[in-house]
Amino acid sequence: ASGGYPGSYETGHIIAGLNEIDGTDVKVFHAGTRKDNHNVVTAGGRVLCVVARAPTVLAAQRRAYAAVERIDWDGAFYRTDIGYRAIQRQQSDQ
Repeated sequence: ASGGYPGSYETGHIIAGLNEIDGTDVKVFHAGTRKDNHNVVTAGGRVLCVVARAPTVLAAQRRAYAAVERIDWDGAFYRTDIGYRAIQRQQSDQ
């Protein structure tokens, strides 16, 4: 998400690291982005959604967060609590 979201936030920040994401098991969905010449830049508060596939929810979460850490722009931030309920359910089912 953009710094300041859900309140006011700036747009037009160049997003770095998108080319470093392996698209096999990790996908990046664009929400608040736009093209500016040869750059992808921020254009909203919720900018990207990064998801991953893996044999377990915990492994998928780790892959997704590893990808998130490769992506950056001025003021970027992300939640660090996504998936914990699903991980707990999966671990209690085993």
